[in-house]
Amino acid sequence: MSCGAGKIVCVTGASGYIASWLVKLLLARGYTVKATVRDPNDPRRTEHLVTLDGASERLQLFKANLLEEGSFDSVVEGCDGVFHTASPFYHDVKDPQAELIDPAVKGTLNVLNSCVKVPSIKRVVLTSSMAAVTYNGQPRNPDTVIDETWFSDQEVCKQQKLWYVLSKTLAEEAAWKFAKEKGLDIVVLNPAMVIGPLLQPTLNTSAAAILSLIKGAQTFPNATFGWVNVKNVATAHILAFEVPSASGRYCLVERVAHYSEVVKALSELYPTFHLPEKCADDKPYVPTYQVSKEKVKGLGLEFIPFEVSIKETVESLKEKAFVDF
Repeated sequence: MSCGAGKIVCVTGASGYIASWLVKLLLARGYTVKATVRDPNDPRRTEHLVTLDGASERLQLFKANLLEEGSFDSVVEGCDGVFHTASPFYHDVKDPQAELIDPAVKGTLNVLNSCVKVPSIKRVVLTSSMAAVTYNGQPRNPDTVIDETWFSDQEVCKQQKLWYVLSKTLAEEAAWKFAKEKGLDIVVLNPAMVIGPLLQPTLNTSAAAILSLIKGAQTFPNATFGWVNVKNVATAHILAFEVPSASGRYCLVERVAHYSEVVKALSELYPTFHLPEKCADDKPYVPTYQVSKEKVKGLGLEFIPFEVSIKETVESLKEKAFVDF
């Protein structure tokens, strides 16, 4: 409990899916948390945070804008560490540059710029994504083992119009370059598709992927992703800050599974559900691959099994009234 007693940390984008869990676990460990949200007066963004255990004593909310230079200066003042999780993630994009790339890249550099001015900050933990790891044009198959040395290729992202992937790739590249130039200690986490229980009242993109399968989708996507529990991701952020030897980047993937395997897991857990039986196209299934867990296990992280994460997601969607069964 007392790991964080007396320590002050900042969490950006605190109303988000991962960040909400991060705030919850930091408060449970005794930290004082300065949390930034787009609108502190919007209960949909803040109510689930201010009701957390320890929030009334040790949670402070701040308004900050990723694209506004200096808007994080006063928030990170006096902090021991900063967790930068804020970055947009959605698929239906009209203007990739304005909606995804600028907030991801400029937002990251804005936060890091503020951190450099504060001598008390020991380390910055940055939420990147497996999106910034796996898209390098190399073929993937069940024998492929992806690890932290892989970096997505900007040109591959542009050719395939993978704008979210490009935003995370550019943001992470910018962060490493900045940290090297300024001598800032940063650790980067690269989670895959994050599932598990929701704290926030709004639906996030990865939970929506599970929701669509259980709410009458006729087909499932021909896609393969890594999957990881949100509680593991939040814990890994804290370990990346607390473990002195933590460095570089960490892939966070419990299991790589094709959507057909997600449907199979759902059907075994919930035999009465009407789940999609066929794939969205007739092509061969996108192959699975492996992601090394060696480095992240060095932090002391124990992964929650994929099937448990699926069940927690569904039960949480029910509890939040996104689905009724």
